[in-house]
Amino acid sequence: MDFSVPPAIQQTLDELDGFIEREIVPLQQQDDNNRFFDHRREWARTDWDNDGVPREEWEELLREMRRRADAAGFLRLALPAEFGGRDASNLEIAIIREHLAHRGLGLHNDLQNESSIVGNFPTVLMMRDFGTPEQIAEWMPGFLDGSRRLAFGLTEPNHGSDATYLETTAGRDGDEWVINGAKRWNTGVHHATHDIIFARTSGEPGSPVGISAFLVPCDAPGFEVEFYWWTLNMPSDHAEVSLTDVRVSADALFGRLDHGLELAQHFVHENRIRQAASSLGAAQHCIDEAVAYANQRITWGRKLSVNQGIQFPLVELHTEAAMLRQLIRETAWRLDQQHHMEVTHQVAMCNYRANRLACDAADRAMQTCGGVGYSRHMPFEHIYRHHRRYRITEGAEEIQMRKVAQQLFGFGRT
Repeated sequence: MDFSVPPAIQQTLDELDGFIEREIVPLQQQDDNNRFFDHRREWARTDWDNDGVPREEWEELLREMRRRADAAGFLRLALPAEFGGRDASNLEIAIIREHLAHRGLGLHNDLQNESSIVGNFPTVLMMRDFGTPEQIAEWMPGFLDGSRRLAFGLTEPNHGSDATYLETTAGRDGDEWVINGAKRWNTGVHHATHDIIFARTSGEPGSPVGISAFLVPCDAPGFEVEFYWWTLNMPSDHAEVSLTDVRVSADALFGRLDHGLELAQHFVHENRIRQAASSLGAAQHCIDEAVAYANQRITWGRKLSVNQGIQFPLVELHTEAAMLRQLIRETAWRLDQQHHMEVTHQVAMCNYRANRLACDAADRAMQTCGGVGYSRHMPFEHIYRHHRRYRITEGAEEIQMRKVAQQLFGFGRT
């Protein structure tokens, strides 16, 4: 059994590193773009006087990064060849995600905006698998060139993990649908052209059947962004949205009527394993930086690292990272070989443990480096603030643990 990185994937990692050094590092250094990554980062990224949304200069820099990555053939790496991609496997993308996050803060991979030289395009795959031929022809070119952008409106003020109880409704009125309700944490609305709105079209609260998805223009009458939630990790693009008698045509239905939650679940396993790999990479970066600091910091005439009180907590984290690395790669490999529902419990294990590890490693790195570790001149506070949200979003860790328990104890089996 060979646990080494396959040569083809290692070649891609080397190519990515070369591209970063040639194209992305110089771009980050020019015109004081480094302000978005050094101790000024939160201020530089956030338009504090415009509801805390990302500054246009910040998002334009990310767009330029993506343009360069696309021209170099890396941005669409995970997409099918029919959309200009390389059909990269889940294993390859997991290894790449870990590698990029392990490099630390930088324009090459800034997950605050889910932005990376190797992109994630769930809307492209959702449209491919759930769109009508007419929708695919209309939407797909815009997804790939950036002129069509979708936000995701599932969570509501009264419902998060219990999405089957959502209260937003859509009812027919002739050839149109009329939507009423509210959405919370509606990420990406500030620059989206449309919002995927999930609404109950039939059935009873608690039933997964009877919820449909609609492509709603963000400028439709009755669609209002009430405010943006300010978060631990600013800037914020997480909107509170209200929908009052919003009318959309029949062709706005996305996917099967009454089966809209299929869209929400379709790529969850791929996204979660990639997220786990990114958290692992960020955790290893924190561990490595803390070790480097402890080895060069002199206290009482000796290296800080000679103290077992410094060594042992980092050893524990480093060991967990090593174990998680193998579990994540095995799980990603299994996703490539088996139906995704056969490994859903392993994906959940990887996701909740890696997200927690990133937070623990950032916290320990702060403690190891003392006051300077707590400062914004080191990356740990930023990594903590970013990865802390992953213990809640895209499936809270308690939901992930419940999924593992269902498999372990046999609940929910037929």
